[in-house]
Amino acid sequence: MFTKFLQTNVWAAVILLAARLYIGWTWLTSGIGKLTGGFDASGYLQFAIAEPVVKDGHLVYPFYVWFLENVALPNAGLFSAMVMWGEILVGLGLIVGLFTTTAAFFGSVMNVSFLLAGTVSVNPLLLLIAVFIMAAKGNAGKLGLDYVAGPVLKRKLKRKPHLEVAS
Repeated sequence: MFTKFLQTNVWAAVILLAARLYIGWTWLTSGIGKLTGGFDASGYLQFAIAEPVVKDGHLVYPFYVWFLENVALPNAGLFSAMVMWGEILVGLGLIVGLFTTTAAFFGSVMNVSFLLAGTVSVNPLLLLIAVFIMAAKGNAGKLGLDYVAGPVLKRKLKRKPHLEVAS
């Protein structure tokens, strides 16, 4: 019943617009701050490896610490760019309402990544709002560019290319 409300109700679309603008602005300003501030994720990654999430003396997410140590840190430049541009693109997508559920999904992936590294901050709130946006599907972008782009993309995807056989 609540899912149907999220996916079909006009008032839900308005509430989702406000939620999109809030988390979109949060992502966008964070990404722009990284872009203009010369962001380098290596310090964050080193800290997350040195001070992992621990409970009763045991690592809570040993797989994630391994990933950070063996994949992310050696490729810190790539991960810095991915985080910075990911935040900017997710923010823009949510603000203008283009590929809204996709933007919310990738924002959620970043939130979960930050949470696994032990950074709480606003991540749980942003993740919760993103879950509602994803559950709302098309209604989340109804008051945005998805309303225009969605039907155009569906028509283009339905077209099948014509193959000509040479005689």
